[in-house]
Amino acid sequence: MAQIFDRGSNALARASLVLTGLIVIALGVTLDELQRSPWVTRQGQRPDQPVPFSHKHHVQGLGLQCQYCHVTVEKSSYAGIPPTKTCMNCHAQIWTNAQLLAPVRASWATGQSLPWTRVHDLPDFVYFSHEIHVNKGLGCSSCHGRVDKMPLMYAQNTLQMEWCLDCHRNPAKSIRPTSEIYNMAWEKPAEDRPVWCAVGDEKDGVPTAQSVKCVTREPKSVDAGLVGTLSPPPPGEVESKPGGEAISLELPTAGGPAHRVDAALVTPQYVKFTDQDELGRFLVKRYKIRTPRELTSCEVCHR
Repeated sequence: MAQIFDRGSNALARASLVLTGLIVIALGVTLDELQRSPWVTRQGQRPDQPVPFSHKHHVQGLGLQCQYCHVTVEKSSYAGIPPTKTCMNCHAQIWTNAQLLAPVRASWATGQSLPWTRVHDLPDFVYFSHEIHVNKGLGCSSCHGRVDKMPLMYAQNTLQMEWCLDCHRNPAKSIRPTSEIYNMAWEKPAEDRPVWCAVGDEKDGVPTAQSVKCVTREPKSVDAGLVGTLSPPPPGEVESKPGGEAISLELPTAGGPAHRVDAALVTPQYVKFTDQDELGRFLVKRYKIRTPRELTSCEVCHR
């Protein structure tokens, strides 16, 4: 019986299998890169808006704070799109006849909201809370970029899940003092720009992050070293309330009598940081940020 396939068919079969594998791999890599591309994530794109609102002009030029327009950013899961009334608070007095602002005046006259296009729009199945991120030390520019330098708003980051997980696996690299949340020009601490932080008492009903005070200028000696250099006072030098709470103490002075210091004025000792990792680990602990192992529940982000 004659052979159906010649001897070269075996080499052809092997080559076809290798070629099929290469095609599958190439297709997978292509799709992987495609789903990360700006064509899918819209990263860097500036969508058309009913009014070409310039964050650069309003934030950097006029000095408006983020909270003036995005009023719910600290107390809600969403930052909030400002209503027309917020625009008219100023533009009822200035640029009242500008053609550029005609849609704003029409919206105010008719009561219909401006059809803004969301730049940072997450899928409906993703739950993201601005409140918890802002109050735990994540700055606006960490996610939204230097908004104060954007004439037209665009998404600087992909906002994909891998981007979120990259931060949650090591939040220390992104956390900053809560006093610097809205500081677009914030830079990570370094040898030439250290940060000093001190920890106060935690109070019930108050976010734990507010018990930490950080400054970018070296504190005065009375603030920076008083508690750290004091040794336990001898008996009799501390007056107490009936409940045992110290209200004042006496400190000796060089060549003079002891002087009284109200304990309420004695502030915690400041710690100097010149590295973001050290500052981040300090704030992560003090802000009581959950570790990746504590965020294993899918319901944290997916509702």
